Amino acid sequence: MTQLEPLPKPEPQGPAAADQPVPAKKPLAEAINEAKEAYRKLEKTREILHSAGSIEVGQTPHEIVAETRAYQLLHYRPMVANTAKVPILTVYALINKSYVLDLQPDKSWIRSLLSQGFDIYLINWKDPSVVDKYVSFDDYVNAYIDDCVDFVLKKTKVDQLTLHGYCMGATMSTMYTSLHQKKVRNLALIAPVVDTSKDSTVIGNMARNMDVEKMLATIGNLPPEQLYACYAALKPFKQGLAKYFNLVQNIDNDSFVGNFLRIEKWLYDTPAIAGSAFKQWIDDIYKDNLLVKNEFMLGDKLVDLSKITVPLLNIVADEDHLVSPECSVPLNDAVSSTDKRLMRFHTGHVGLIASSYSQNNVLPKVGQWLKARSS
Repeated sequence: MTQLEPLPKPEPQGPAAADQPVPAKKPLAEAINEAKEAYRKLEKTREILHSAGSIEVGQTPHEIVAETRAYQLLHYRPMVANTAKVPILTVYALINKSYVLDLQPDKSWIRSLLSQGFDIYLINWKDPSVVDKYVSFDDYVNAYIDDCVDFVLKKTKVDQLTLHGYCMGATMSTMYTSLHQKKVRNLALIAPVVDTSKDSTVIGNMARNMDVEKMLATIGNLPPEQLYACYAALKPFKQGLAKYFNLVQNIDNDSFVGNFLRIEKWLYDTPAIAGSAFKQWIDDIYKDNLLVKNEFMLGDKLVDLSKITVPLLNIVADEDHLVSPECSVPLNDAVSSTDKRLMRFHTGHVGLIASSYSQNNVLPKVGQWLKARSS
């Protein structure tokens, strides 16, 4: 019987073929262990996400010193014996919840300012109900904010305070200062929406193409689900699969998980927005850009930014995907203040106020500016 010769092995093709090693097969036991570890991480992630709503936020000690159906006025317990003479009233946005300014002890905007010797009050807006459909910025600025300003001035026995706003709250603080400047010593703003013609964000583009009148005729107030859908559209991959993949990969890092859950809680904790105020925000601020043109009306009062002469601090994030920095910067040219400062930081909208970067780079400079003008 003829014995057959073994077939020759095919030669590698291409000049680099001879240099390529044959991939080694992963041992079965190792592959099984990796699969078990991946399953463990997924199960732990699932359990942690189910308990996300109960995670603690806003832990800095405070008391509610005034309350109406529209807001709570919080006063934070001072952390030093002698606080600055000029108190700070913080005006939060109508979007999401104010505890992002006090997210956790090591990333708290409020706690940092307290530790630097400031006396801090904060307006915590309540969720509007169906009967608040016709509540407008005139109500928020000339009634609610003005009432809080008067309360703080009376309680602290001073004539002026520092008005300190974030995002939409910064815009409302600017409106208020234009009309009630005699009560304002300093205007310190974070990411104010001012010149929307320069806002290139997804939110800005959506706002300019929104039929808000038709929407509100059907639903009254802007529902929270609609607002969160807008957020999800900003960075669909980063706000979807990517962030949960990162959570799974870091599920055994308690610090990472805690910070993730607090941000996640804040993102989903979105109130409705009063119908008339939302309509003004879209039509007057975004579509017609009336604020920077000095044509925006609050009731029968004209908001003229050029009338603002108080010291101004404008804090802007270069990587802000909610409010373009180019939308905030023009405020410094619109006001008549001689003492005005623009601070730009290499971070995002939330990173500006609730991150280690904020604690180490932003807040020391902000505190220094405020101290020099709060004696």
